[in-house]
Amino acid sequence: MVSAVFHSPIEAIAPDAAPRDLKVVPKAAANDAPSAAAPAPVRKLPFDWRGLWLRVLPPLAGLGLLVVLWEIVSVTTAGSIPTPRDTWAQAVDVFSNPFYSNGPNDQGVGWNVLSSLQRVAMGFGLAALVGIPAGFAIGRFTFLSRMFNPLIALLRPVSPLAWLPIGLLVFKGANPAAIWTIFICSIWPMIINTAVGVQRVPQDYMNVARVLNLSEWKIVTKILFPAVLPYMLTGVRLAVGTAWLVIVAAEMLTGGVGIGFWVWDEWNNLNVKNIIIAIFVIGIVGLLLEYALIKLASAFTFEEVKS
Repeated sequence: MVSAVFHSPIEAIAPDAAPRDLKVVPKAAANDAPSAAAPAPVRKLPFDWRGLWLRVLPPLAGLGLLVVLWEIVSVTTAGSIPTPRDTWAQAVDVFSNPFYSNGPNDQGVGWNVLSSLQRVAMGFGLAALVGIPAGFAIGRFTFLSRMFNPLIALLRPVSPLAWLPIGLLVFKGANPAAIWTIFICSIWPMIINTAVGVQRVPQDYMNVARVLNLSEWKIVTKILFPAVLPYMLTGVRLAVGTAWLVIVAAEMLTGGVGIGFWVWDEWNNLNVKNIIIAIFVIGIVGLLLEYALIKLASAFTFEEVKS
């Protein structure tokens, strides 16, 4: 049996026996074709103008609407509410020297904000030292949960300012009473969110801990704390927001140096421009606190944290 192998006619011709009329296409010169080792040209993507406008235009439209409504209210109240232009001129004057001090009752807006933030930090820090461990204990042990849940349900709805007279009576001072009010309003979100986070830890984790015969300290640090951290940070965000709201009202009642006292003092002086400026300062500081805590929560959680 004979097998035939077919070759191309060009392959069958030997190189030295190639006919003269057979033309060989020459290779392209090195300078005519791009080198294989040369990097590919980077294609520039067009700038996303639409995405930029979707980010910038809505906030600007909202601020513009606020200014327009503000101007309308100022006109309809015959100037009782100052116009945005007049308030802006007053704000430039206020922030030209925010840290002046002419005595305990006449200080710049910077010192007032710092005093309020100091009270919030002290009250919130004490609440974190008490509330987070208490939340772990309540969520971890059923007996403690059943013991403290009725007390938390009873005391949590009480207005924070209702605790201010108790603080004045016990601590005999306006500043400790304000810190006490911050403490009592900040502790509930941290206790509740931490306890809920502990109770939602999968039971499989606890079963593994029993099999490995882990100590209670190991269970808390290696199992519970990483799992509860997102819940705990949510409680911290809620507590800080509540504390910043409460400190303004508490300082209106207790006096001294603080952004709340500054608002009340300007009202006594019938300086509406400074009251509006204080409202914006309170809002901006609260916004910055919220943004900082969102960034902190995003750094320690895998899920996207939404404001």
